[in-house]
Amino acid sequence: MKNLIVFKKKRINLNVIKKILIEKGFTIKKKKSSFFFKDLKSFYLTAISSLGLILIFSLIPLSVNIKEDIQASKSTIDNNSNVNFQKVLDGKSIDQKNVDEGLDLENLFEDIFSIEEVPTDTVRLSAKTINQLFKDTKYNLESVRKSKIVKPINLSLLPSEIRNIESTKKKKNLFIKIVLPLILEENNRIKVDRKKLFKILNKNMNSDAEKKWLNSKFKQYGVLNKDLSTLKVRMDIVPVSLAIAQAAKESGWGTSRFAIEGNALFGQWTWSGEGIKPAGVDSEEKHKVMKFKVLKASVRAYQRNLNTHGSYKNFRSERAKMRDSDEELDSLILADFLDKYAATGKEYTKIIKQIIKQNNLQDFDKVRLLPSSIQLKNII
Repeated sequence: MKNLIVFKKKRINLNVIKKILIEKGFTIKKKKSSFFFKDLKSFYLTAISSLGLILIFSLIPLSVNIKEDIQASKSTIDNNSNVNFQKVLDGKSIDQKNVDEGLDLENLFEDIFSIEEVPTDTVRLSAKTINQLFKDTKYNLESVRKSKIVKPINLSLLPSEIRNIESTKKKKNLFIKIVLPLILEENNRIKVDRKKLFKILNKNMNSDAEKKWLNSKFKQYGVLNKDLSTLKVRMDIVPVSLAIAQAAKESGWGTSRFAIEGNALFGQWTWSGEGIKPAGVDSEEKHKVMKFKVLKASVRAYQRNLNTHGSYKNFRSERAKMRDSDEELDSLILADFLDKYAATGKEYTKIIKQIIKQNNLQDFDKVRLLPSSIQLKNII
């Protein structure tokens, strides 16, 4: 009882009790209260999840806008490069405002000047000699219309006697037979170049020779910034019937002074270089009719003019549309876009169309020049 009384009087010491229990073999562990921690953990998780959802929903519109911006940016890049490049390869139209714009004149007529050197044995044949040559080779327009084949008989000069031929029909026939092979030859040259162009563009890797050729064509067609779309539009033929009609109109079926003296079949003007001054023109007028040493140069200059000059951009555009639609080039439609070729404008185009119709010149649009080699035959 004494000890018990003393115990009651003493203050209870938890450390002493802990020590006693440990000595007795008991293990003492402090009980942790997890109630507060669990509540906080749940609160934290809920808060974080809520913030996460809010953040996600707030970023969705932004991500959509970013995606749209990326797509718009990509579309812009594609339209200006890859898509247009692929369209060129596919022969499709290009919706681009700067296509066929501008002209680099520096090397535009370089290849034309190269054929201006007349061989020493070139002579002006008489109309009688030329007619006999055509007869000997069985070259007549009736057979050409049926067979659609023309032999490569190229004359460098017109016969001066053509103006003295009284029969209009004979005069026209002789003129057509002289210029037809020349026009076909130049068209074939363009066809070969055009085929080579697409062959180069369809390859993943191009040789140095191919790149050099391509650069030379950019210069030849006056293409700025090496624009492939522009080169494709400009490097194309002129329908045979249209070329014959314009040559007939501009040269008086080969009888004009410009045609006889200067081999100028298409009446192209020049303000520099060699030319023939038109009679009766004001002395203050400085333009001349461009003269050439051979007929072939005149034909090439004419085609280069239509294929590059800004005045005939609509002509080239309409021609490109026909290509895109896999249509035959229609000279009667294309003639409407040559109103800037002469001062008479629309009246000029009406005359050209009338010449085509009256002389059935569209019969020659599908005519082929007999190739001089098997290689050329395969290309054409």
